[in-house]
Amino acid sequence: MTAAIIDGKAFAARLRARVADAVPLFREEVGRVPGLAVVIVGEDPASQVYVRSKGRATAEAGMEGFAHTLPADTTQDELLALVDALNRDQAVDGILVQLPLPKHMDEAAVIAAIDPDKDVDGFHVVNAGRLAVGAEGLVPCTPLGCLMLLKDRLGDLTGLDALVIGRSNIVGKPMAQLLLAESCTVTVAHSRTRDLARLAARADIVVAAVGRPEMVKGDWLKPGATVIDVGINRVPTEDGKGRLVGDVDHASAMETAGAVTPVPGGVGPMTIAVLLRNTLAAAHARAGLPPPAGL
Repeated sequence: MTAAIIDGKAFAARLRARVADAVPLFREEVGRVPGLAVVIVGEDPASQVYVRSKGRATAEAGMEGFAHTLPADTTQDELLALVDALNRDQAVDGILVQLPLPKHMDEAAVIAAIDPDKDVDGFHVVNAGRLAVGAEGLVPCTPLGCLMLLKDRLGDLTGLDALVIGRSNIVGKPMAQLLLAESCTVTVAHSRTRDLARLAARADIVVAAVGRPEMVKGDWLKPGATVIDVGINRVPTEDGKGRLVGDVDHASAMETAGAVTPVPGGVGPMTIAVLLRNTLAAAHARAGLPPPAGL
């Protein structure tokens, strides 16, 4: 058996198109377009590439983008003052502070300063609490994108056995909450879990977000399982350029699983698409409108 490839790039393109179609309707109702503010501190090359791609996607969706690039020696008070100004800016519906921040800054304090209703990354403790109790709120982009891919592939997830490998606040924990809300039976594991292969062998769904290259082996998997690989790891190659791999050994997983996301081209494109979706949802909520249909 050869597993099917879950094309996150194609799904993300469709989601971005639906967001773009919804923006003119919002403008007709409110008289403006949704606005996303992205803040980057320092000159981390990977962060700069990611921020530029967010800017392009925002413009393509017909939204207003507000980019704020600050030098690495910006003080935390200066960053908090900018966040406060963005909280009060009525043209801004979503605020994203690109992580990681320089070491002299307290990331938790910066995230806590963002208005929860503009927290399109879904990292604020208020939004984490909303997710935990099943209330409406903004959900972290990557796990929500994973859930969309799972539902597109499997339909109703009720009763399925799901294994989430990873316990971060950004992916693992919210992923588990989302799957619980879909009535899955959820196990949360991590790099120190004993006999991880035994847990994987019974899982209908495996979401790998542990940050270890090709850690999850194909012979661990239940035949026909759906595997969502969140990992992005660069490993060395003989030519010195390196290559990207996930947390799942893709080649062996393809021999056992029913469907697998590739790396790259699987979960990665979903993150920015869901960021646009979250910005539109935040704009609707702030304008007193119902959530955008079909998103």
